[in-house]
Amino acid sequence: MISAQKEDIHLAIEEELIKREGEIGEKLHTARSRNDQIALDERLYLREEISEITDLISIFQGTLLGVAEKNLKVIMPGYTHLQYAQPIFFSHHLLAYFWMLQRDKERFRDCYGRANVMPLGTGALAGTSLPIDREYVAKLLNFPKISENSLDTVSDRDYIMEFLSDVSLLMMHLSRLSEDIILWSSPLFSFIEISDTFATGSSIMP
Repeated sequence: MISAQKEDIHLAIEEELIKREGEIGEKLHTARSRNDQIALDERLYLREEISEITDLISIFQGTLLGVAEKNLKVIMPGYTHLQYAQPIFFSHHLLAYFWMLQRDKERFRDCYGRANVMPLGTGALAGTSLPIDREYVAKLLNFPKISENSLDTVSDRDYIMEFLSDVSLLMMHLSRLSEDIILWSSPLFSFIEISDTFATGSSIMP
């Protein structure tokens, strides 16, 4: 929790670093600006989040494959506008979501590549006059490369917007699947049953 007494997020991060690492944390600004420091924080955060998200997607894809394999010959009605259209394999329907999630995962991996660039040393906008080794810092922080242009590095956040776009697409696909599950478990369809462990009802309605 960040105290409201802190001047801004930059100061809060600096104080937390000093608290964790001691006096050496006070050298945070050597050859660095708050601009490239916050860019680093954002990129480190996105690397961690994207890795976690792609791992979870892979696990869920495995679950979908497992259910599909157990129901290879199950036939269900396919709908258009909630009207009977064509017969379809249940497994085929589930695999549609597998491939949606596969594209989502690929988008996140692409985003990871663009976020996984070391920004430190670019300073406020035009670098630093101190003799630093950006490649060495990148190696310490497990970045495969350093940013090419200092002004671009500290002034643009397209990788964050790309991440948010990827998240919105992922949630749209999960929302579609969730709506299918809601329909399939309703009395009008009765294709599946959901355990009470995972479902709740209204306080007054069924």
